[in-house]
Amino acid sequence: MTIVLKRAYWPAEKSDGYRVLVERLWPRGLSKEQAHVDLWVKDAGASTELRTWFGHDPEKWEEFRRRYFDEIRGRPSVLADLRAVLRDHDPVTFLFASRDEEHNNAVALREFLESAA
Repeated sequence: MTIVLKRAYWPAEKSDGYRVLVERLWPRGLSKEQAHVDLWVKDAGASTELRTWFGHDPEKWEEFRRRYFDEIRGRPSVLADLRAVLRDHDPVTFLFASRDEEHNNAVALREFLESAA
């Protein structure tokens, strides 16, 4: 299981494999043609309340991860869908919109899935 992380705004490459957008909202200003998304899993994104609270503040990262893990555990169908994608495709690239490449839900989601594997 190989999960690669990439900003949705960066050009698609063959090495990306299967591209999955893991954001609740479509990335602003990005067309579907530009994004080259194979699957959009809206419910893999953090809730609006959690995203608003976090605000990509690195000092809130640990608490964000804890709250996000609680949210994602409460979405068993989303986890089953993502695990099926990971079983059927290699590599899988999780696409995210954030400018912060270290503190976003795609980073947390990869960590969650890899630790639960």
